[in-house]
Amino acid sequence: MEQYKKEFIEFMVECGVLTFGDFTTKSGRKTPFFVNTGNYRTGSQLSRLSEFYAKAIMDNFDTDFDVLFGPAYKGIPLSVTTAVALSNNYDKEVAYCSNRKEIKDHGDKGILLGSKLRDGDKVIIIEDVTTAGTSIYETMPIIKANGDVDVKGLIISVDRMEKGQGDESALNELSKKFNMKTCAIVTMDEVVEHLYNKEINGKVLIDDKMKGMIDSYYSIYRGN
Repeated sequence: MEQYKKEFIEFMVECGVLTFGDFTTKSGRKTPFFVNTGNYRTGSQLSRLSEFYAKAIMDNFDTDFDVLFGPAYKGIPLSVTTAVALSNNYDKEVAYCSNRKEIKDHGDKGILLGSKLRDGDKVIIIEDVTTAGTSIYETMPIIKANGDVDVKGLIISVDRMEKGQGDESALNELSKKFNMKTCAIVTMDEVVEHLYNKEINGKVLIDDKMKGMIDSYYSIYRGN
């Protein structure tokens, strides 16, 4: 596992984004782990988060893209800060674009924020996490309606590796549905590999008991 992935996993723990216990997802699944990206709250946290995204984007897509599209609402700051990180760390100049939830009828009218999409643009969608891929199914028609663009792929922070609408994982479903690459900074398998019986700030987050709970969860919900 690359060093930046290990650092990102520990960064999520330090920020209180990745926690372990007894949780219920929006879909009603009982899960032993939870990823709450709303706990990235400070400028320094967002700055470092964007550097992890930028590194993963360069690893997975190299320089073959022009626009970062961040679906409203959580994707908006991700697209902005990661565009800054790509410029500062890799001298890669990209535009950012996001959508509004409501169409504005005065001033800067329309549904898009930031750069307008132009025919021929190569777009990467940047999101926090996805369980069933709902936000992406909502986002793709918006992107396609605003330009003849090439959506190169989707990047999220953590791949939960769970079943989406069928038996495949949400990322695999999205990849096949929209013919694009899908990837994450880290997968939950990598999280478990790094944190299993490892002490972080004086505490072992994934001991034998917790690993057993995670294994049991994935015996039911792991996607193909």
